[in-house]
Amino acid sequence: MKKLINKVDDVVRESLAGVAAAHGDLVKVFYDPNYVVRADAPVKGKVGVISGGGSGHEPMHGGFVGMGMLDAACPGDVFTSPTPDQMEAATKAVDGGAGVLHIVKNYTGDVMNFEMAAEIAQAEGIDVVAVVIDDDVAVQDSLYTAGRRGVGTTVLAEKLCGAAAEKGMTLQQVADICRKVNANGRSMGMALTSCAVPAAGKPTFDIGEDEMEIGIGIHGEPGRKRMKIKSASEIVEMMAEAVINDLPYKSGDNVIAMVNGMGGTPLIELYLIYNELNKICEGKGIKIARRLVGNYITSLEMAGCSITLVKADDELLSLWDAPVHTPALRWGV
Repeated sequence: MKKLINKVDDVVRESLAGVAAAHGDLVKVFYDPNYVVRADAPVKGKVGVISGGGSGHEPMHGGFVGMGMLDAACPGDVFTSPTPDQMEAATKAVDGGAGVLHIVKNYTGDVMNFEMAAEIAQAEGIDVVAVVIDDDVAVQDSLYTAGRRGVGTTVLAEKLCGAAAEKGMTLQQVADICRKVNANGRSMGMALTSCAVPAAGKPTFDIGEDEMEIGIGIHGEPGRKRMKIKSASEIVEMMAEAVINDLPYKSGDNVIAMVNGMGGTPLIELYLIYNELNKICEGKGIKIARRLVGNYITSLEMAGCSITLVKADDELLSLWDAPVHTPALRWGV
């Protein structure tokens, strides 16, 4: 597999250096351990919001650091959980005296390492609350999790919690927003191809030229079913029905919707997918009140997409509309 890299061992560090060079007005990048913080961190009197995970899912999480979203992000090695010392350093760097929220995707390594970092920070007098995101309806348990995986709802939670913190809410209030988003968020993904981790240099899994996998994880974990490729409308129907029926969403609900690319799917196809999703929601009386279409939580160069819905009341819609200014997401400024 061809990669635009220098040395395999330097991929994450050199990518972070590129983030620093491109977005130095928005973020600061630290090394050994690696973490990214908003340029004005810590913001006195404001709840700090942190997330993190393995690299290879860009722009999540580092691309979402900035005003109105994350205060810090901890990038691990490719598809590898960040270490407790990264999270500890990031927590200290953004502590403005009002406490820190950890938004954690439900992967065993992430959960364990964030817990260790939170214990260390709390022992040093920093109030830390962690909320685990587990929104993937595809499978109950996977290679990396006990319970459902944390995927697309993470991005929406980061935006909504970041807005709540920017608004001056307390740590408990911001954590409650995160729990509310997770409780009302559901996601499912699919893949047409595998991806290649730089250190491996070959596809993570084999899939036939005429095959697709429904319910794939963001690290290439197996999904619900492998089958022959179907039309976009059939694919969206399978994913949307699984997502909508799980909560379930019902007629009259307002939702924030995200159609997300896995890294190798062009926008022309993602907008086609969104159109199919919109038709299904309209047919069920579900109103897409806000939406994102693009690459927000990727799996290197995997071809495929995911669908995320979050049922949103007036409070969440107001927080969604609040200004945000990060490398990968910005409006209202």
